[in-house]
Amino acid sequence: MAIPEEIRRVARPKNTVVVQSGSKGANLYAVRERAGFKYGPKGNPQPINGRIIGHIVDGRYVPLHDDLSLATPDMLSYGASAFIHSCSEDLLQDLYDVYSASDAQRIMALASLRVLKPKITARRVGTEYRRTFISRYYPDLALSANTISTFLQKLGEDGAKRETFYKKRISLVEKTHHVAIDGTLKQDSSSFNDLSAFSRKARVKGCRDISVIYAYDLERMEPLCAEVFPGNSIDATSYQAFIVNNDIRKGIVLSDKGFPPKQIAQELCERPDLHFLTPLKRNDSRIAAHEMYEFQGVLKNFDRAVFFKKAELSSERFLYSFRDTHQAELEEHSFAEHAKKHEFDSVAYLRKKVAFGTIVFESDQDLDPEVVYRCYEDRWQIELVFRRYKNGECLDQTSVQGDFSVIGSEFINFISTTLTCRMLRKAEDAGLLKDDSWADLMDDLSSAWRRVDGSVPPQADDPAWVHTIPKVMNLLTTLGLAVNPPKETPANVTVPGKRGRPKGSRNKSTLERLAKESEEPLKPKRGPGRPKGAKNKKTLEREARERALAAFEREARERALAASDDSHAS
Repeated sequence: MAIPEEIRRVARPKNTVVVQSGSKGANLYAVRERAGFKYGPKGNPQPINGRIIGHIVDGRYVPLHDDLSLATPDMLSYGASAFIHSCSEDLLQDLYDVYSASDAQRIMALASLRVLKPKITARRVGTEYRRTFISRYYPDLALSANTISTFLQKLGEDGAKRETFYKKRISLVEKTHHVAIDGTLKQDSSSFNDLSAFSRKARVKGCRDISVIYAYDLERMEPLCAEVFPGNSIDATSYQAFIVNNDIRKGIVLSDKGFPPKQIAQELCERPDLHFLTPLKRNDSRIAAHEMYEFQGVLKNFDRAVFFKKAELSSERFLYSFRDTHQAELEEHSFAEHAKKHEFDSVAYLRKKVAFGTIVFESDQDLDPEVVYRCYEDRWQIELVFRRYKNGECLDQTSVQGDFSVIGSEFINFISTTLTCRMLRKAEDAGLLKDDSWADLMDDLSSAWRRVDGSVPPQADDPAWVHTIPKVMNLLTTLGLAVNPPKETPANVTVPGKRGRPKGSRNKSTLERLAKESEEPLKPKRGPGRPKGAKNKKTLEREARERALAAFEREARERALAASDDSHAS
């Protein structure tokens, strides 16, 4: 079709031609460069059209620009993403040892996004990915809802790779490390998987659960491995299976009351480097038999007042009891509040009062009571992390999730939990959680946006920051996510010295004395040590005492002689 004359007359760059493209609308009339010419069969030159450089639109030439649909953001949310990334390097390397590079990066990207947004859904993953620096750390990932669903399914199906990954982490446990094993129930109403079942608690709520068990290294304060069990599985049975399935062979296992040591008695016999530390129920007969509430002392290095007692059993086992006075007050207050609404039972009150604020542990190891109680406190910090990943993140419809998708999703949660533990420890060590909460810290860091073409590592004063306030910049530099520029002194500026004389210089009077001494004849310099025949301080003191004693004795003799003469005269 011929190009209309009014279109061809529009001013455009030289050596171009207007052609009709296959597109409609604004791109109908394309302007192409003349790339050269070639000779036809008869030897006449034929022009060769090159690339499109613009279009004729509404009677004017419009140069070609990149389509916005293909453009990438020139600035992204930096702070929180960089914080997560700073704690992930060795985890990513471990994933590379097990998974393909693309799968490892997809796992880290999904886990990082769940740290940023613990309740994020699959539909929102792609959006959050594109607005943060996570898309720069793990570029060009397909993260649509359908892609994520398929990926979680495949991730859950490959149990061998997860086992290999967990073994690398478990191998880092030392004999003296304390391994906390704990589980949590997660609501899952799926009718498409066998893991979803009514737990004892869930029957009351009328919903199904899945059970997730974690192992934590308390010395490193991060998880070692995790496993998904049906919601109706008995804690004791899951405990034994978890130890065996993950081949835990070293460390002192710290579990809760639902995981009794008798359940893993065989495993303890087969694993000489595996030991246990387990709390007893308050009605356990051994507490009264060994008078564990008659405490021996108070723990020294704790903010609260905590009484303790340690007792050795005949079975080569040990009991450790503790009473937290603050917790005892809370439990007594709770009992009183309950009694307000019901009839007061004085017998029950006296029976329970002695146990308020107490906890008793059994172990096959001779431990310092302070170590036992600190492990107990550290273990309950794990619950803070559990709460962040309590629900089925990235599962828009838990009712349509199969077994393998649930397992795959929980593996992503494991990586997220590990990252969160590391970040919490780093923030606490930097003193950033004294005045602000964890959520506030992450919100502040997320507000630090940065141009993608900025310098690496980021400088605190470079122009790539986008409206980053001083408080947030201080957080970034404290965490090592931005670098303060070195302070340079201009060549024409004299740096003022410190107050006082320079080190090693002499004052006026000293200089005058030295000048006077220089005019006097020099005296021979005395050699090191005391002059020959001189006595030290101790010798002089001893001789003084001897002279005083001799004088005293002499005076005594004289007084005695005088008294004798007086008696004879009388």
